[in-house]
Amino acid sequence: MENADAAENEGRIGPAASALEAVVDPVVAVADGTITYANGAARSALDLTASTEGEPGADEWDAASELESWPRLEAAIDETTVGTARRVPLEDEPYDARIHRDAAVATVTFDRDADDAAAAETGAETAIGESDRTVKDRAINEAPVGITISDPDREDNPLVYVNDAYQEITGYGYDEVVGRNCRFLQGEDSDEEAIAEMAAAIDEDRPVTVELKNYRKDGTEFWNEVTIAPVRDADGTVTNYVGFQNDVTARKEAEIALERRTEELDDLLERVEGLIQDVTDVVAGSTDRSELETAVCERIAAEAGYDGAWIGERNPATGIVDVRASAGACDDADGTPIDTDHPAAAALAENAAATDALEGGTRAAFPLSYNGIEYGVLTVRIDRDREVDERERVILSALARAVASGVNARETSRVLETDAVVAVEVALTDRSVAPVALSAAADCRLEYRRSVHRTDDETTSMFTVTGSDATAAALADAADAVDLDCRVVVEREGECLVELAGGDDLVGWLSERGVRLEAIESDDGQARVTLEIPRSANVRSIVEALEDRYAGTDVISFRQREREGETRQEFAARLERELTDRQFAALQRAYLSGYFEWPRPTTGEELAQSMGVSRPTFHEHLRTAEAKLCRAFFGDTESSG
Repeated sequence: MENADAAENEGRIGPAASALEAVVDPVVAVADGTITYANGAARSALDLTASTEGEPGADEWDAASELESWPRLEAAIDETTVGTARRVPLEDEPYDARIHRDAAVATVTFDRDADDAAAAETGAETAIGESDRTVKDRAINEAPVGITISDPDREDNPLVYVNDAYQEITGYGYDEVVGRNCRFLQGEDSDEEAIAEMAAAIDEDRPVTVELKNYRKDGTEFWNEVTIAPVRDADGTVTNYVGFQNDVTARKEAEIALERRTEELDDLLERVEGLIQDVTDVVAGSTDRSELETAVCERIAAEAGYDGAWIGERNPATGIVDVRASAGACDDADGTPIDTDHPAAAALAENAAATDALEGGTRAAFPLSYNGIEYGVLTVRIDRDREVDERERVILSALARAVASGVNARETSRVLETDAVVAVEVALTDRSVAPVALSAAADCRLEYRRSVHRTDDETTSMFTVTGSDATAAALADAADAVDLDCRVVVEREGECLVELAGGDDLVGWLSERGVRLEAIESDDGQARVTLEIPRSANVRSIVEALEDRYAGTDVISFRQREREGETRQEFAARLERELTDRQFAALQRAYLSGYFEWPRPTTGEELAQSMGVSRPTFHEHLRTAEAKLCRAFFGDTESSG
């Protein structure tokens, strides 16, 4: 039985070696830096001497000494993924190389020019010993890629040889394959163009390489890189076709997945580009918060890919999310309380996007947050059963931030217009706040007057400072110790008017959130701050953000109140809107420094220097501001520059 198996194996291998010996391109098999097989063309091209001892395995050569391009090839072999193939250009060589790789052996085929090919045909006529042929046959059978040989002289060009790798790739045994045309691997999803290209190449007796989907014996699909080349005899007549099969499924699926993701991204960007622009226009053009929220929901619901949208806000008393605006198909916006399992509740709790699956769709919720203040949640209903991938999540999150910024702008504008406000008093001990730090470093008391703009557009705050350390020298030393910029505007006995910068910008932070700062009184490292927040705003969220930002913050009191007529603050705000920055700064500095008292404790020259302008320019700004103040006080609506 063993002799019969050996004879059968020899019968299978013999045609492979004969075919490769007739191939005009050099082919070598390399393992661990040793050339274990070289066909006739390779031996001729590389000037390799065949063994005459007739011992199996005797024909081996050191790759580094026989191949000038070995360092480049060795690196390429190491870089080639097992089970794949790659083409490697070789500089200063008359050929390029194609590498087929498995875990132990690499097969290298050299593509040469016509002159080298003619020389190879002459070398292919060299006879080899029987033992030499046995070694070559074994090398072909153990090659890491599928190798087939077909006989075009027989009907339908059937296969007459397949190696072990081919059987492993396809799942078919030797006897199941030999005698059949190779097309039996094709199926309903095989590329007709690739099949036609192979047929045309065979008809024209030329080599071809294609990639197409084939089917294994068990019916599973795989992507096959097929190379077919004619084998010619000494007269140039095609006697056989040799084929190389390489399973490139992993690479091909990665390429297809990349193409699919690229197409999806292009589709997504095209779809949401108009949506983002329209929502941005809504945010910029709406006159109040309700109008903004309704328009945003309607625009999202009208977009292909989305069934509906709604915007809700957490009730500060109950913690339940109440729906403020909705459009389209929103079953969860019908007034039913939003439970903690809803993505809208999760988005608010985590301040991050949240999704869940529905029958035939998906819900995605995005928090409406701006500068740390919670303005609600946007929930979108997707119209089909698909996940919201990271790209769409990023886009919708950006859209939600744009909506939140628009809501913030509307809420901020209500501060000066609303009659319903909440007065909140808090105690601060966080020394990142400038007046807290300065009152702790110096024996003094600071009382907030107003925020001002320097000539370089930097925002600072002005404070009246009293106490034993209320001198320019003492305040300068204390400010340096806590890394603050303290500029003394006016110094009197036991009192200074200072312009304070540095540390955390509490005033600016509150202003960005629609909060009016009424007063700051700081003494001995603790400040008592009075705020005025529109009752329509999310007061709880603003206070929580304040507590999170400044360690040691304690809420002292909440008081709701209604305004009657124009308050002093409203009058001041109205006048401030009429004044330019320079006019306001000149009027404010003149008043706070006692310039209107007699005798004057400071001069116009000194005030001009504090503003960084000339004395005539300062007086021009001051006179214009005085005129606007008089018109505002006496009810004259006429304005001037």
